[in-house]
Amino acid sequence: MGEYFAWLARVESFLTVEKRKRLTKFEKATGLLVLGWVCWFLIASLAGWIVVTSKAVHGYILGALILFLSPILLSYVIVIPLLLLQLTIQRPIEYITIQRAKRKLAKHKGVKIAIAGSFGKTSMREILRTVLSEDKNVSAPPHSYNTLLGISHFIQTLQGDEDVLVFEFGEYYPGDVKKLCNLVHPDIGIITGVNEAHLQKFKTLEKTTKTIFELADELGTKLVYVNGESELAQKNAREGHLIYSRRGVGEWKVMNARSDLSGTSFSLEKDGIATNITSLLLGLHQIGPLAVSVDLARRLGATPSQIRAGTSKTKPFDHRLQLKVDRNGVTTLDDSYNGNPDGVKAVIAFLASLKGRRFYVTPGLVEMGSKKEEVHRDIGKELVRAGIEQVILIKNSVTPFIEEGLRTAKYKGEITWFDDGPSAYAALPHMIVKGDIILLQNDWPDQYA
Repeated sequence: MGEYFAWLARVESFLTVEKRKRLTKFEKATGLLVLGWVCWFLIASLAGWIVVTSKAVHGYILGALILFLSPILLSYVIVIPLLLLQLTIQRPIEYITIQRAKRKLAKHKGVKIAIAGSFGKTSMREILRTVLSEDKNVSAPPHSYNTLLGISHFIQTLQGDEDVLVFEFGEYYPGDVKKLCNLVHPDIGIITGVNEAHLQKFKTLEKTTKTIFELADELGTKLVYVNGESELAQKNAREGHLIYSRRGVGEWKVMNARSDLSGTSFSLEKDGIATNITSLLLGLHQIGPLAVSVDLARRLGATPSQIRAGTSKTKPFDHRLQLKVDRNGVTTLDDSYNGNPDGVKAVIAFLASLKGRRFYVTPGLVEMGSKKEEVHRDIGKELVRAGIEQVILIKNSVTPFIEEGLRTAKYKGEITWFDDGPSAYAALPHMIVKGDIILLQNDWPDQYA
């Protein structure tokens, strides 16, 4: 509720709140719309009654004031029936749905793998789904089904004959991962990293770390993988945890790593035997998650040939460093679902390794909380170190800090500003030529300013 009032305070004009999307009027949205009009009618009727029945000047003024302020008053009045609806209908239904899913999953004999972290969860989930599916019946929630309710709805679709279940745990507030653990009771855990993502909600990195490592608390001595390329994650890893990175995982050592626009390849060596791995995923930062999938697949009984076949089928996921080459020879790397500092650094490093004139297009990152200035100045400095020739910034509350970082590091390339995303994307075709590479970094939801 607090986030709603914060958003309301930021809105300058209700006519331009939605710049790219439109409200989809599902049943709940339609009900709220009808309720809003009813409340507005009651407020307007009250103002009219005061004006009609009043016999003093102050009555006329009060009625006119209520009528004038009715759009603002409506925003607060509608909260009351909304809370009643939530307490009497929505929460009881959600509770029943979650408890039913919990009972069903408790009877499921499949291996349950849980993934928690500030970033990289969806990519890890899809890598595991692809690789493990080569010899197992694997199922995982679709899209961003990573909350109690979303995962519960997914559980209801299970047939019961799945060998492996892969869950992505979303963490938005302290204690979220513990609640998800109580629903799933995982057998294996993967912690992909800890950074400033969602810091606006968590307030401190200590709270973020504690919440993410609730997965390790639940698993105790069971198998837990921890990303060694995340400083905070590695710092909080415990004895018995398997550290993974682009150097390897456990006893597996990475050799001859390479990544370009054609994909990523490397060898994994263990006990003197090498396994050659190829993937269509882009960037050396994908080696660690791929190594985890190899180690897990071996533990679950896959053969080397099945592992090679599975990893070769891994490819960029929608809006996560997704490669597109148009008919004019211009390459676009769509990374618009990557909204965390570690992911940004990894992608800038990959962009730096490519040949051609490189464009970096971004509106910045949301929910960085007290670290937003530091995070965005560092992005500017990273772009300078990477030698990126063109930086396109979309105006909002954080992109000026990227420009500060660029200026401080003595950026020699060109900075171009646009008022919003649509105008930037519309202008790009007129700015590029054959051989150019465009990186679309993150998206900026309309509800942020």
